[in-house]
Amino acid sequence: MVDNPRPPVGTAELTESLYSELLVIARRLLRAERPDHTLETSALVHEAFLRLAMQHATDWQSRPYFLGAAATTMRRVLVDYARARQAGKRDAGVRTTLGSTGIAGPSASGDALDVLVLDDVVTRLALIDPRQARVVELRVFGGFDVDEVAEIIGVSSRTIKRDWRFAKAWLACQMSSSA
Repeated sequence: MVDNPRPPVGTAELTESLYSELLVIARRLLRAERPDHTLETSALVHEAFLRLAMQHATDWQSRPYFLGAAATTMRRVLVDYARARQAGKRDAGVRTTLGSTGIAGPSASGDALDVLVLDDVVTRLALIDPRQARVVELRVFGGFDVDEVAEIIGVSSRTIKRDWRFAKAWLACQMSSSA
């Protein structure tokens, strides 16, 4: 006989209980966008929720796992938004900087990154090392710290630090060759 198996946690229940945390992630992401960005924080959370809710059979394993999936989904929403905007305007890319711990706002020093270029480079990294790409995604787009990423991915913090160090160097190399 099985000891009270954990019932599946649905997207709606998790979203309701974690809504404030999703807003924090969305604010962090949108803070790095251009000043005239028209997507609002709650709209980003709601769009991510709709996309997550479409994954009917998903059993969210834990709070960090759900927040990681939500951050990934928000990344995709922003990338889709940037692509649609860029299709209508020349050089309308969404810009952000890659800081030591994640997303930072646009800088006056001109070291801003185009989110579409960053998405492309992270996608290429996923072909080489999917875990490192996931670390970048969670650190940069999700704003999670090393310990949170370790919990989401299920490896040690030391492994995440090593992956992050390598991935940042690889990204910098790829981004400079793309420029």
